[in-house]
Amino acid sequence: MKEEKSGGVSAFFAAVGSFFSDFGTAFAKGDVFVKLSVLWWGAGYARRKQFVKALLMTLLEGAIIVFSVKIAAQYVPKFGTLGTVQAEKVFNVATMRNEWNDYDNSFMILLMSLFSFVVWVFAFVVLVKNTVACYNLQLTAERGGHINNFKEDVHTLIEEKFYLTMLTLPVLGIVIFTMIPILLLIFVAFTNYDQNHMPPNQLFTWVGLRNFANILGGGGMTVTFGYAFVRVLAWTLVWAFFATFTTYFGGIFLSMLLNSKRTKAPKFWRLLFVITIAVPQFVSLLLVRNFFSNGGIVNTICANIGLTGFLRSAGLISTSYIPFLSAPGWAHVMIILINIWIGMPFQMLIATGVLMNLPSDQLESARIDGATPFQQFRYITMPYLLFVTGPSLVTDFVKNINNFNVIYLLTTGVYTTTNQAMANSQAKEVDLLVTWLFTLTQDYYNYKMAAVIGIMVFIVCAVFTLLAFNFMISGDKEGVYN
Repeated sequence: MKEEKSGGVSAFFAAVGSFFSDFGTAFAKGDVFVKLSVLWWGAGYARRKQFVKALLMTLLEGAIIVFSVKIAAQYVPKFGTLGTVQAEKVFNVATMRNEWNDYDNSFMILLMSLFSFVVWVFAFVVLVKNTVACYNLQLTAERGGHINNFKEDVHTLIEEKFYLTMLTLPVLGIVIFTMIPILLLIFVAFTNYDQNHMPPNQLFTWVGLRNFANILGGGGMTVTFGYAFVRVLAWTLVWAFFATFTTYFGGIFLSMLLNSKRTKAPKFWRLLFVITIAVPQFVSLLLVRNFFSNGGIVNTICANIGLTGFLRSAGLISTSYIPFLSAPGWAHVMIILINIWIGMPFQMLIATGVLMNLPSDQLESARIDGATPFQQFRYITMPYLLFVTGPSLVTDFVKNINNFNVIYLLTTGVYTTTNQAMANSQAKEVDLLVTWLFTLTQDYYNYKMAAVIGIMVFIVCAVFTLLAFNFMISGDKEGVYN
């Protein structure tokens, strides 16, 4: 297994090395038309009478040049400063009116510069691949081989290389709608883009690692961000752990209970639990939030039966209501309990499907050997469940780190922090990193710190995922159940 991992890393660097070495070979050994292809992308194809492909490559090169001259040249030179001209109205003598000056927009400079960099990287890759392809055409011609015409190339893309044709649009979509926004988020984390530096009226600029220093306990105006970050991160990890494993094991035990021969009317009970999946989650969460609010029906019932008064006399609460979702500790526990009710039925369905394929011969052998039901569960059922659902378990943990719906819908409008240090950083004790990020962007326009938090969320998820999958694929577990 270690050899496979090291082989994967070495294969990556080998592919990168091959990418550049192939280009070097093509440029060094190619004829004049291959060398000219570096400047005119269609030269090598025109030499081999592939005129349609030469035209298409020329048009693509022309489009990139026009983009570089007309658009990129306006923004990329300002990338180092993100603009220097502040927006303001100046008096125009010619028109005798106050008009906006030719100001810089920091966000547009950052976005268009990033887009330009991506276009240029794409152009470089096309240039290298195009030069190598022209050199291969030269070798084919020297061997007296057949050079495809445009119709044959199209047929090859539709038949032999159809996977490349189908992957083109998805890859472009990932680059435009996923990769560029992620890179933009990373760049914003190194700026002072916030409510005091909002384009187009104000400029923002690079600040280096200052934002990371602030969120990790540095000084400055955002000194409390370090205090809030540690607590929000701790609660995020605690929440993700309990939200994942309580629903996971709860769903397994519930599935085993409903599949037991001793359970009467299992279909009826299963239907009751599945209803929580059929009802939209945001509806269920909003209803439960109202039930457990300070003036909700649950608090009313507790007050009527004397439970509220008992807890108050015992010193467990200091209010006339039970702060199920409005006080630290209480809210943390209630959120986890409510999530069990919401998430356990889904895990029950997954566990039911897995248990139906449990190796019956191993269970029968264990019974013959005198294994107790608990031993069968511990040594056969549970390892099999972990083997099959392990990747899903990792995914659920990462999903719960970013579980926006449960936290936001249960606490918005109900929970208000009394911790001034948390409030100064626009955070609450029940916030996850993702809900804190949302609050910073939507309510306080603190994009710089939100970007830093987004990077931290990625680091946490990436580290856990790598460690978890590394543990799951270590050893030869597949042979046990095959």
